[in-house]
Amino acid sequence: MRIKRIAGAFFISFALLLIVVFLINSRLDNQETQQIKDVVTVEALSPPDPPTAKLRKSIAKRMLKSSETIAPNVAIAPNVTVPEASTRSKLSALKSTPQLAYSRAASQPNQVASLQPLAPQLNLPNGAAYQDVFYKNHGTNPFIDTEDDNFSTFAMDVDTASYTVMRRYLHDGNLPPTDAIRAEEFVNAFDYNYTPPKDDAFAVHIEGAPSKFGEGKRLQLLRVGIQGRVIPDTDRKDAILTFVVDVSGSMNMENRLGLVKRALTLLVDQLRPTDKVGIVVYGSDARVVLKHTGGQNRGYIIEAINQLRSEGATNAEAGLRMGYKLALKNSKSNCINRVILCSDGVANVGNTGPDAILKTIENYVKEGVTLTTVGFGMGNYNDVLMERLANKGNGSYAYVDTFKEAKRVFVENLTGTLQVIAKDAKIQVEFNPDTVSRFRLLGYENRALAHEDFRKDDVDAGEVGSGHSVTALYEIKLHEDAVGKLATVFIRHENPDTQKVTEVSETISSEQLKDSYQDASAEFQLVGAIAEFAEILRGSFWAKEGSLTTVQETIEGVLPEIESKTPQQKERKEELLKLVQKARLLKEQAEE
Repeated sequence: MRIKRIAGAFFISFALLLIVVFLINSRLDNQETQQIKDVVTVEALSPPDPPTAKLRKSIAKRMLKSSETIAPNVAIAPNVTVPEASTRSKLSALKSTPQLAYSRAASQPNQVASLQPLAPQLNLPNGAAYQDVFYKNHGTNPFIDTEDDNFSTFAMDVDTASYTVMRRYLHDGNLPPTDAIRAEEFVNAFDYNYTPPKDDAFAVHIEGAPSKFGEGKRLQLLRVGIQGRVIPDTDRKDAILTFVVDVSGSMNMENRLGLVKRALTLLVDQLRPTDKVGIVVYGSDARVVLKHTGGQNRGYIIEAINQLRSEGATNAEAGLRMGYKLALKNSKSNCINRVILCSDGVANVGNTGPDAILKTIENYVKEGVTLTTVGFGMGNYNDVLMERLANKGNGSYAYVDTFKEAKRVFVENLTGTLQVIAKDAKIQVEFNPDTVSRFRLLGYENRALAHEDFRKDDVDAGEVGSGHSVTALYEIKLHEDAVGKLATVFIRHENPDTQKVTEVSETISSEQLKDSYQDASAEFQLVGAIAEFAEILRGSFWAKEGSLTTVQETIEGVLPEIESKTPQQKERKEELLKLVQKARLLKEQAEE
């Protein structure tokens, strides 16, 4: 009996020991699992299967190691600025909510740092405003000595996205990244009351005066203004539009897809019964949700738009490929055949780099189907891809940050957005070395062309829509006591209907220069201030001594003198003044 009692006590003690060990192990395992959850938070699109085994330290190490592996399909162009150094993992294909993204906190963009969980507000530990935002640094044009080169050649550009992106940053209380600023898009975001041509495609307006801004002495500011022919809305061609809509998980952030749907509804409301609309969507893959339908069936088109829902990853290549195929299948001569891409520009499935996606659309562009890219959202946004697609797709690039901006693009400027009046439009300015010692073009760095390509009509250049204007600014330094011709401006373009190539020119001489900046037109003074605003924000060497206070005072002084054709144009100029004021305050705070 004694032996039985001893055996029973031993058995009970052993059982109690096993229970204690089990409880200790369970607590340790839970702590390890919680540590992993604290490092990586993943919200999948579809709930994963319940775990069948405990998560050990070795598994955790493999997870951390794999999460720092850059996805093989992610291609980032050279000189692309990523304000927040981001980790690319296979899990990025599931992007749906802010919790799904990964971020490395780093003091410098190219510096590797430890993996950090991303806050739902998209504010990163290193203080950057947004995660996964891609811009490209195109450099800044230098002064060029006319003894070395007296020509300046570039493609026309009517994009305005950079200005609207800047506005989004400032409205959110942040200064925009310097690489997000393209001076020509600031300048071309406004109307300067140029007189349109009567018969030709373009009217050229040149004005010059001593520069109020810029480095050095004896600098003159030269404005080359080009106004496109205005086609009345009633005279525009019938439009066959193919909406290619990004419905991936990231488009659910900030209700981006909701703004897309409202914007497209605005556009549909402006269409005629003879216009047609087709819709392609893409998430993890692409599909047609609406075959081309006539404008008389507005209710059916709106119903298709309203049913769009966010889903899956982002296969932009598949979406564009299917969109172009649908557009080409339904295209007609003497009609506007246009693909309109609405996206945040992020691609993480299929070919994701700009070059690979551009090759996808290359052949379709040759068939006469043009492309408009419209960007939405901030954080998980790729400005590089959206801009390059528009340039290569023979179209324009806009960024929509508000419903009001959607109205400007799709209602107030619909014919200009859709109908092209000039293809492969180029500008070449020939400076006279006898009067001009050096010159600098403000902006257009990524639109530069070789001088010998100006008269090569197979070289891709810019497209200009009905009523659009293009403005280019030069800072020039004259030889002392210079008198006579300063420069000749050449404009060359192809008529999109007749394929006829036309070239026109206009000359400016020293006698046409105003005696002072204040003697120039109010519009001239305004555009000079806008360009300086952009130069300061982009950190241009030539504006290192620039003052946003001076920019603000200049705009305040000339706004009452400028006539606005519409209430919307007046409101846009008044908003510009508020943006300069906000940028000045943010800049002062950053420098304290």
